[in-house]
Amino acid sequence: MALFASLGQVPGGGRRETGVRSMRRTLLLASLLVVVAGAAAPARGHDARRSTSTGTATFVITGHGWGHGVGMSQYGAYGYAQHGFAYTKIVAHYFPGTQLGPAPLAKVRVLLGSGASTLKIGSADDFAVRDGGGVSHDVAAGAYTLTPGLKLRLLGDPKPTALPGPLLFQPGASPLALQRRYRGAVQVDVADGKLRTINIVGLEHYLYGVVPSEMPYSWSPEALKAQAVVARSYALAVKKSGPFDLYPDTRSQMYLGLDHEKPSSNAAVDATAGKVLLYNGQVAKTYFYSTSGGRTASAQDVWGSAIPYLVSVPDPYDTISPYHDWGPFAFTGAGLARVLHLGGRVTDLQPVVNSSGRVQSLTVDGALGSVAIKADDLRRRLNLRSTWFTVGVLALGPPDKPVVYGSQVRLGGVARGLADVTLQQRAGASWEPAAQVSADKNGSVSVLVKPAVSTLYRLASGKVAAGAVRVAVAPLVRFYAPRAPDSLRGVMRPAVPGAAVQLQRQQGTAWTTAARTTVDANGDFVARLQLTTGTYRARVVPGHGFVPGLTPVLQVSTS
Repeated sequence: MALFASLGQVPGGGRRETGVRSMRRTLLLASLLVVVAGAAAPARGHDARRSTSTGTATFVITGHGWGHGVGMSQYGAYGYAQHGFAYTKIVAHYFPGTQLGPAPLAKVRVLLGSGASTLKIGSADDFAVRDGGGVSHDVAAGAYTLTPGLKLRLLGDPKPTALPGPLLFQPGASPLALQRRYRGAVQVDVADGKLRTINIVGLEHYLYGVVPSEMPYSWSPEALKAQAVVARSYALAVKKSGPFDLYPDTRSQMYLGLDHEKPSSNAAVDATAGKVLLYNGQVAKTYFYSTSGGRTASAQDVWGSAIPYLVSVPDPYDTISPYHDWGPFAFTGAGLARVLHLGGRVTDLQPVVNSSGRVQSLTVDGALGSVAIKADDLRRRLNLRSTWFTVGVLALGPPDKPVVYGSQVRLGGVARGLADVTLQQRAGASWEPAAQVSADKNGSVSVLVKPAVSTLYRLASGKVAAGAVRVAVAPLVRFYAPRAPDSLRGVMRPAVPGAAVQLQRQQGTAWTTAARTTVDANGDFVARLQLTTGTYRARVVPGHGFVPGLTPVLQVSTS
């Protein structure tokens, strides 16, 4: 019987590596591209095309500063004070074109609470209340609970008396106390059936409770003075019209009353008493916040309204802030999509930067297309400290098929907006550096790897790493040229003694197992079977970090 063997032709074939020089015997050379039925063929060698998929992207956000960035950076002001600048120079730097002038008001009305069904008010000493009819009543020291009926037990009366509102409580020798103690008078009225409480207090006494609530009282005196002037100006510039002027929180500025006062901050208020910043004769809107990150932002860039004294200025001493730089914070594409209420996953973020260096808006690419989102919205949803940030992208794409042992494969990906990007690998328990990565001007990266076993790879920058991709490695498996009609011999590299070998014959479109054997210590195997005309292959399942490997198909003719 004559035995002829050849490799079968495959549609769309090309050329691939034909053998391993170190093999002890002549192998049947593969001259055509192998197509594996029922599974992806191993990836090609060093000339493999670059992967077109970049896998799952990791987005890395790194930023500067804390707050909106318009006006005075509190840490920056502290830094200026540490460098010997007086408060007058500090406020002039952050609000160019303004001048110090007299405050036009001496008292403010601060909303302490609204929408309450009950209210506790009292004092350690006797105090007074004036009702809505203008009649004053004395009240004994102690604490009292008011309801919307405005009934109060007056001094000398055994039972509570309903008084016409609004009620104006005035302190005696001790301040009035609600949940906190407050200077000045407290007005209580009824709005929409609920109690509303307003503190009517002198502007300077109001600032006693604001300055240490907005800036650490232990900071330099000139920084505290700058804060006093800025807080005084801001209160008057933004005060509301109607039943009250200011909120006690960040809707205006923090006001925590008498119990929060400190001698150092009170001294700063006293040293600047009655002084505000004016622009063209009007009290300036002196915005302030924690940290600029090195440069303030203009109102035009942040809010879209140009204000001559709210422009971007350098802030060199803001570096003392622990929030001068922040991040990196890493987000997956799926996580971003959930936070932004988008379907699928985010595949790219492209920021638009304004003249102050802050992000104005972002183009968000995802599974359902592209949308624009304002930077302030992203900041709020991701709990970022400011809109001065950069977006880095790390993504690595897997190869489209396993790699044959001894071959290289090119991994493609993206490393945009990040420095010192490395390729890391893990075949065992820990990640190790594999290569330094350089991106082109578009952020694309391409790197050759030659894994010895199936290996995980990922891109990393600093402490942030992208999702890992697995490069599966199949053993190199080849037939020796057939010499007898009752067996087929082959070899695998690397040698894995005991690896299971299935000798398969093609039946239509399916492959059936015709014989089984194992690999010996040299990496050789021999399968005993009676060869007939047909198509054969060997499938080796080695384990030990390898995926199954296949020989090129073998055409056998016995005619």
